[in-house]
Amino acid sequence: MDLQRKLEILADAAKYDASCASSGAARKDSRGSQGVGSTGGAGICHSYAPDGRCISLLKVLLTNACLYDCHYCINRRSSNVQRARFTPEEVVQLTLDFYKRNYIEGLFLSSGIIQSADHTMELVIEVARKLREEHLFRGYIHLKTIPEASPALIERAGRYADRISINIELPTQAGLTRLAPEKNLARTQAAMGHIHGKIEERLADKRKPEAPKPPPFATGQSTQMLVGADESTDADILQRADALYTGYRLRRVYYSGFSPIPEPSKVLPIKPPPLVREHRLYQADWLLRFYDFKVGEIVTPDAPHLDLALDPKLSWALRNRAQFPADINRAPRETLLRVPGLGARNVDRILAARRHCRLRLVDLLRLRVPMKKVLPFIIAADHTPAHLDLDGDSLRQRFLPPPQQMELSLAGPPPTAADNASVLTGEL
Repeated sequence: MDLQRKLEILADAAKYDASCASSGAARKDSRGSQGVGSTGGAGICHSYAPDGRCISLLKVLLTNACLYDCHYCINRRSSNVQRARFTPEEVVQLTLDFYKRNYIEGLFLSSGIIQSADHTMELVIEVARKLREEHLFRGYIHLKTIPEASPALIERAGRYADRISINIELPTQAGLTRLAPEKNLARTQAAMGHIHGKIEERLADKRKPEAPKPPPFATGQSTQMLVGADESTDADILQRADALYTGYRLRRVYYSGFSPIPEPSKVLPIKPPPLVREHRLYQADWLLRFYDFKVGEIVTPDAPHLDLALDPKLSWALRNRAQFPADINRAPRETLLRVPGLGARNVDRILAARRHCRLRLVDLLRLRVPMKKVLPFIIAADHTPAHLDLDGDSLRQRFLPPPQQMELSLAGPPPTAADNASVLTGEL
């Protein structure tokens, strides 16, 4: 199989992995030394993505052959897809060629499991080692690690990568047992704990005065969870994400809506979840990380799924109307952060501006605050929401998207076999 065909197969197989952002990666500078691919000081534009946005990466699998039989994965052992496999030298050459043509800024490398987890991990590390040590590559490298690999190999991968990640795939062990029997939640979390320990250890070494520079290690880790492949609720997903953020200091948890694959397993759902569910999970994730919300406030035992019609913050505000309205000239930052329509940046601007004057609605307009969403929940110098009926049942209706006219289909139902026969014979 030629290299072009391998690239087509293995790049297409890698498209299902969402955890490839580079937020928070440390810059490397090649000024005054040898090397290529520097993301700083060499005129190369590097797209940082604190919000999870991807930069241009060569995103491929080392191989799509796999010993595991995860039902949701197109590369599973029982899948009837064409298999391909790169050698480490081929991935290295592709990365350098694409980089020198300015097609990419780094590499995202994952792999199916071949022979054993340790053997696969050694091949993945060999790619990164060759790029870093033999070709002095200073670009971004994200390696997907395998939780079943030995801790020594995962630690070695961290020395060459800017970011390493392990996909937790599903939020519960019951889901994994059903859909990915070779995977184990506790084992994955143990590997994450080991990576977290190494990252913290290196940061502690860097803080020591006059201590020698510690060896490089990845600046963070991330993971990915499938949405809609099993019966897990949004509460299950958010509780697992919150545990990963607090317990292992993950940079990001990515939510990937399950998408039907060719020749799917019969235990999978027929239809994918609505795309807006993935969007709502990202919004709830944002509330957990930057707005001091708790999982129990966003989803409840009685309503374990997010409201798909409204964003999670607005939905929470409508369920807790007793906490509003909030006076934008007096309320503390924690209260203002919970007002629908006020983001963290605008809250800081409001806190700074109200030191000098009492804020009016026109001041919020200058900050481009969405007034329709904010007005029922705030008090300003020239505004009280009494006339907006904060306690009324119709308040939720104001925020729902307007009804849309359903499209009329003139095509009619698809023809039956009898219809086709009638066309050929003319009989009615």
